[in-house]
Amino acid sequence: MTKLGDWVNIDHRTSGPLFDQLRTQIIDGVRGGRLPPGARLPTVRELAGQLGLAVNTVARAYRELEAAGVLETRGRFGTFVARVDPADSAMATAANTYVAAAKALGIGKAEALRYVEAAFG
Repeated sequence: MTKLGDWVNIDHRTSGPLFDQLRTQIIDGVRGGRLPPGARLPTVRELAGQLGLAVNTVARAYRELEAAGVLETRGRFGTFVARVDPADSAMATAANTYVAAAKALGIGKAEALRYVEAAFG
C-alpha cells in the first residue's frame, strides 16, 4: 500500500478547501509517477489520520477522483489508482475534435498550434 502521508502536504491555513488540495496532490502523484497504475491507496480513515484531516474531507477527495476516473474502488479490497489515466482519452478526443474543426476552417497545423499556445497563455 502506498503511504501518501510521506509526500502529500496539506496546508491547513489556506483559504481553499482541504479536499481540493488532497485531490490535486493525488492527481500530481499519478501524473508524476509517484502513484503508478494499480497502486493501492490507504483507506479513508488511515489517510485522514496520517494527514490530520477529517474523514469526510478524504472521502470527498476520493469520491471526486473516482468520479473523474483517476481512482477506482474495488469493494472491500480498497481504493486503487486506475489502470488508465482518464486524461489520455479525454485529451485525445478533444484534440481530434479540435483538428477536425481547424481542417474544416482551412487552418493548418502551425496556425492551429498558435491558438493552443495562446489559450495556455
